[in-house]
Amino acid sequence: QVQLVESGGGSVQAGGSLRLSCAASGSTDSRRCMGWFRQAPGKEREWVASIYTSIYPPYYTKSGMTNSVKGRFTISRDNAKNTLYLQMNSLTPDDTAMYYCAARQGLVGRFNYWGQGTQVTVSS
Repeated sequence: QVQLVESGGGSVQAGGSLRLSCAASGSTDSRRCMGWFRQAPGKEREWVASIYTSIYPPYYTKSGMTNSVKGRFTISRDNAKNTLYLQMNSLTPDDTAMYYCAARQGLVGRFNYWGQGTQVTVSS
């Protein structure tokens, strides 16, 4: 089992920045891949970014993010701290949503574990 707890959300003005954190616990093998999703009111949940780190040789990290946040958001993880981050810069009102942390074992596939979410509100 994997437990995920997000933090760092809040209210900012357009152009501002926030850093989301996701503290993870439980099976390391089950959370090789971790990601961020968001869901705005009245919209479907959408993938924002994800990062995969292999735990066996050859060691590598692979990440990706949706086009709408490229150049503004950065996903990273600190495996020693069991924490996933999402640095969000140049925020716009369109970024307003509940942000969720998720985890899965494989490089591809469905995310099996989800956090409760943290709200991000960007005002114009």
